[in-house]
Amino acid sequence: MAEPLLEVHSLVKHFDVVERGIVTRKKTGVVHAVDGVDFHINHGETLALVGESGCGKTTAAKVVLYLEDPTGGQVKFDGVDVFQTFRTGDKAAQLKFRRSMQMVFQNPYGSLDPRMTIYDIISEAFLIHKHIPKEKWKDRVYDVLKMVNLEEYHAERYPHEFSGGQRQRISIARALAVDPSFIICDEPVSSLDVSIRAQILNLLADLQKEKGISYLYISHDLSSVRQISHRVAVMYLGQIVEHADTDDLFTKKLHPYTQALVAAVPIPDVDKKTLRIILPGEVPSPINPPAGCRFHPRCPYATELCRQKEPKLEEYLKGHFAACHYATKFT
Repeated sequence: MAEPLLEVHSLVKHFDVVERGIVTRKKTGVVHAVDGVDFHINHGETLALVGESGCGKTTAAKVVLYLEDPTGGQVKFDGVDVFQTFRTGDKAAQLKFRRSMQMVFQNPYGSLDPRMTIYDIISEAFLIHKHIPKEKWKDRVYDVLKMVNLEEYHAERYPHEFSGGQRQRISIARALAVDPSFIICDEPVSSLDVSIRAQILNLLADLQKEKGISYLYISHDLSSVRQISHRVAVMYLGQIVEHADTDDLFTKKLHPYTQALVAAVPIPDVDKKTLRIILPGEVPSPINPPAGCRFHPRCPYATELCRQKEPKLEEYLKGHFAACHYATKFT
């Protein structure tokens, strides 16, 4: 088998909670945003990272790209250590990573500079990376706009002149400008109408087929996840609790949290009865996560073992991993 394009091992990101005085600053706690996350993404594959808001999905993505300084762990891209490269200060190697690894941010209204034309927004990458001669900038801008089904004349407009769906296409075009092999899509359709969502998802799928791009697709919308992803990793309170091929995860859910997430997906059939799982309480604070299994305060199957011992992410079915002491109950 070929080596994965991206390998993430024991990724950790903690944020200090600081109490500020007039003169002094005092550390009062730690936010466990990401706590020992492992996953990999193969060439031309889409891995979906799903979970409730605040579970650490976006933070994990930013740490993978070194947009946030990691607390611990390792990330390898094409066999090269990403963190070590950024820490050594080799500018050429860092820019190479930035060209290969791009991100489409969640909010298309906040991620585009309102004072810049679309041409300036996309061509800014050429100014930074200097990988395209200046006389070819215009042709390249037009090419990436065509890739996302926009016209050449759109390059002279400003972001406020576009709809939400068009802005997200521009964000994708900006990511494509440096010809990346890996793109992180951080809830790219969450703020869009349902009809526009389908267009963006189809666009991402077409680009993957055409260019072999790998995606880390972050979302809490399991309907879009099922449409676009090859594998799914379910995240809860900074940890991955289940990981499997997309079809396997939706048909054979081994973790109670995954069962609740899938049960919440609306089904467009009024005659079909579905089991709704209402989880009690709120997500615990990441400043003081529960001992043992982090899901046990909300889990309907929790026992004393769950309260005392943290379950490991283990393989229960072929290619199907879960972090639950009673996963065999659902196999």
